[in-house]
Amino acid sequence: MTEFTKGIQTVFVESSLALALVYTLGHICIAMIVVTTFTGASLFEAGTVALIEPAINGVWFFALHKMYKKIKEKQ
Repeated sequence: MTEFTKGIQTVFVESSLALALVYTLGHICIAMIVVTTFTGASLFEAGTVALIEPAINGVWFFALHKMYKKIKEKQ
């Protein structure tokens, strides 16, 4: 494993915040596409609608990942 690969792994596997941010950004993009497809809204309108729910899910995912890491460390 190269130094670069180890660094990427550290950021995305060990960092709950980085993982939650990537998850949230992906979730927002998916939600925008779904809203646009089903309602015919512009991407701006879909982005406005799709921003709130994924942001809340991102915070929830961050909390779950932190709890998971604590439980895994105790084992």
